[in-house]
Amino acid sequence: MNDDNAAVPLPPERPSLWTDMRTSEDWWAIWCAGILLAISFAAVWFTQPTDLAASLASGEAVTVANPLSDWLSKPGKWTESPVDAFTNTAPGILGVFGLIAVVFAFAMAVRSKSVGAFCKAFPLVFLLATLAYVMASQSVVKAYNLEYALWALLVGLIISNTIGTPGFLRPAMLTEFFIKTGLVMLGAEVLMSRLLALGLPGIFVAWVVTPVVLVSTYIFGQKVLKMPSKSLNMVISADMSVCGVSAAIATAAACKAKKEELSLSIGLSLSFTVIMMIVLPAIIRATGMDPILGGAWLGGTIDATGAVAAAGAVLGDEALEVAATVKMIQNILIGVTAFCVAIYWVTYVERDESAPRVGAMEIWYRFPKFVLGFVAMSILFSVLYSTLVGGPELINAMIKGSSKTLRGWFFCLAFVSIGLETNFKQLLPQLKGGKPLILYVCGQSLNLVLTLVMAWLMFKVVFADTIAP
Repeated sequence: MNDDNAAVPLPPERPSLWTDMRTSEDWWAIWCAGILLAISFAAVWFTQPTDLAASLASGEAVTVANPLSDWLSKPGKWTESPVDAFTNTAPGILGVFGLIAVVFAFAMAVRSKSVGAFCKAFPLVFLLATLAYVMASQSVVKAYNLEYALWALLVGLIISNTIGTPGFLRPAMLTEFFIKTGLVMLGAEVLMSRLLALGLPGIFVAWVVTPVVLVSTYIFGQKVLKMPSKSLNMVISADMSVCGVSAAIATAAACKAKKEELSLSIGLSLSFTVIMMIVLPAIIRATGMDPILGGAWLGGTIDATGAVAAAGAVLGDEALEVAATVKMIQNILIGVTAFCVAIYWVTYVERDESAPRVGAMEIWYRFPKFVLGFVAMSILFSVLYSTLVGGPELINAMIKGSSKTLRGWFFCLAFVSIGLETNFKQLLPQLKGGKPLILYVCGQSLNLVLTLVMAWLMFKVVFADTIAP
């Protein structure tokens, strides 16, 4: 039997929690972000003014400096010569490179990955991210709000679709790892009160629209398009409605889809993700849409978490905050979706009494663990913010002087990696006419409309007063 036609199997056994925490990318995104946030906070804590408490008690204006701000930076603004972007920022750029390289090399070593291959590839990937930042920091470009996310994506796409992405770069093209680490770090910037305010309407957007779109798209594929492969129909429906590649992989295992069906679904997802992460922010800006509403729309519709962050970053920090929150709420459905699909397949589609039954723990196995890190950091730094003397000043200094800068670099590295991984020459055959393409376009169209309506209702009508920053 041809291996390409083999079904995507359910894993025969699961690693222990300890093994998973030591080797899993999701858990290491939490550990890496935690290490970097600890360094960032410690730098501010141990250099705070000795009279901070007295100054605050007397009502004086207090400024808390972050000693890392000069050693963690991105290219500066320039007008005529790109060399000017490095005039005062070169040490900070090298500092970011060294810190990320050391932390991630350590993660690779513990996870039994090739540290040498990563260290060989990472400098060039980082150099491409630096190039994207430099292009975005040109004064005319900045005036048109063409953010680094767009340039990072374009830099990667140009390489992958012209000369081709060199194979030695792949150990450092850690798209999901970079974006998950950045999102966990973002948790420190989203105080718990804000997260709760965004979370309730976000639940309505993610948990109401997503299952409606998934079920409707699957029924449309079966009843209207008459798709011969139910598993392909289901994988495309889950990929498009939940969160892209991760949902496609989990659902493919649950419904025993063939490997080429999974590849087709992922190809469609990647192609439309690249298009949507560029087009949707442009539409939001052109229509004058509120950034909170625009962020919620992006978070509920764009497939990949990294692409959501990219599109949200183009619209600003407020849109990024909302988009990332909605997306991570939606990510929780990965495990639930895989579990429900597995139950449905065994019970109604296959009706095979000898097939192994899927336990409720499958939800935990599929659950994106980095979401726990995002929430944990939000809780931790919310507590520090509200209980420490000078908490607001200390946390704000940490964020502005180091953690926000590092988070931006992680996103930029992820966008470069997305571009390097996307080859339209390989994906174009999958975008030609056919039922899978029609299914994806129709399903995504429904998703765009329903998500926008629900986002407007929840974020601008029902919960408008509690969400306003």
